[in-house]
This record gives sequence, structure tokens and C-alpha cells, in this order.
Amino acid sequence: MSAAAEDLTALLSQSGTVETGQLADVLHVTKTELARATGLSRDAVTRRDRAASPKTQQRLRDTVEIINRVTPWAGSTARAFAWFRSQPLPSFGDKTAEDLLKEGRAEAVLAYLSRLADGGYA
Repeated sequence: MSAAAEDLTALLSQSGTVETGQLADVLHVTKTELARATGLSRDAVTRRDRAASPKTQQRLRDTVEIINRVTPWAGSTARAFAWFRSQPLPSFGDKTAEDLLKEGRAEAVLAYLSRLADGGYA
């Protein structure tokens, strides 16, 4: 697999923890930008104790899973992240996956992506 289409699950530790610095590096954003994109506070992605919290880790794992699902269609991790941040989703009133993640609706995005993968419509 090329670096452009890297499987982000490789960033998970054996315990399932997402390292915020590594994720930010792969997505070519700062930790502050990662915090904005995931709806977390800057402290949640920069302070080790906050980054390890269950809420922060769940949000980061959801982000990784959504981007991983889109990467094969988008052609690269960078394009999948761009889709995540900017593509309006008609099924959700043209909100983006980023908007929905911030609202705590990652499962709805994943279900939407599953429908598309199964040949369904947006």
C-alpha cells in the first residue's frame, strides 16, 4: 500500500489508542487543526492525559474509521480527509462527515458509507 493510501488503523496502538501527533502528521495538519476537524478542544489533542481520555479516543477512532472507509474511493488518505471535511452529504441536509462527527453522529456516517458500499444511494 502506498503512503498516499495508508491504512490509518496502523496508527492505533495495541490497546487501540490513537496517537494524535501521528494522526496529525499523516493528515498533514497541525494538532490544532486536528482538534478543529474532530470537534475536540486543543487540549484534548495536545495534552497526553486528555488525549488518552475515552471520549477523545472514541472521536479519534471514529475519524480514523471514516477516513479509512473513504480512502479506497477517494484514492488517497489526503483526498479522503478532504472529502471528510468538505463533501456535503445530501442524506444529512448537506452536512459534511466532519459536521456529523462533531455532533456525535459518527455511526450515522458509517451507516451511510456502508449503504453506498452496498450499492445504495446517498
